[in-house]
Amino acid sequence: MAEKDTVQLSIEDVWLSFHEVKALQGVSLEVKQGEILAVVGPNGAGKSCLLNVVNGFYRAQKGSVTFEGRDITRLSGHRIAALGIGRTFQSLQLYTGLSVLDNLMAGRHLLQKTGMVAAALYFGWSHKEEIEHRKQVEWLIDFLEIEAVRNQTVGSLSYGLRKRVDLGRALALEPRILLLDEPMAGMNRDEKEDIARFILDVHEMRGTTIVVIEHDMGLVMDIADRVTVLDWGQKIAEGSPEEIKTDPEVIKAFLGEE
Repeated sequence: MAEKDTVQLSIEDVWLSFHEVKALQGVSLEVKQGEILAVVGPNGAGKSCLLNVVNGFYRAQKGSVTFEGRDITRLSGHRIAALGIGRTFQSLQLYTGLSVLDNLMAGRHLLQKTGMVAAALYFGWSHKEEIEHRKQVEWLIDFLEIEAVRNQTVGSLSYGLRKRVDLGRALALEPRILLLDEPMAGMNRDEKEDIARFILDVHEMRGTTIVVIEHDMGLVMDIADRVTVLDWGQKIAEGSPEEIKTDPEVIKAFLGEE
């Protein structure tokens, strides 16, 4: 088992531009095995762009991304996910016409080894594999406390419950590192605390490395081991929550104070 100070994900001198807009300007950071790293900053700081580069949704013009010693800079998003990098997005990416159960099962598609013919005939290994996948999904349903809505269509659920399902679908991949893009956005205080609890619990139970973008600084300070701060596409600070809280550059850029 890797030590906690082992670098699991390395982002080195990444640049990303959209015409004249410089979204990321030479950003470098390391994510250590088993930590919770928060990425914070004002709107437009480049936080989501950074995650999009990591999971292959965007292709950086310069720089590199290494995951567990493998260069993934030019890999497709599908191949990156298969390596064990899970992701949620700011906007919900769910099948609203399907049930909660079906959405979670869909999150395991990259782990399914049975071919289409065997799956259609549903015998032998296909049957055993289906049972195993359903066991994992049942664990997620229990873990996220969504048993009461397991058979409801996702489109009929409240926003807070849909956010839980979105988290569950990312966890269904059994990722070694989980990228969370504002998982608590638009929630009330109780809903935020529930999601924060799920994040901490899965981190403790599975040892999952987590990178989270979040605007609620109070929650960031409560759950993160380290914090990286971006502003105008550049990294301006990095350190423990206590260090970030008192950093003059962070106070000026993120909190808008002189």
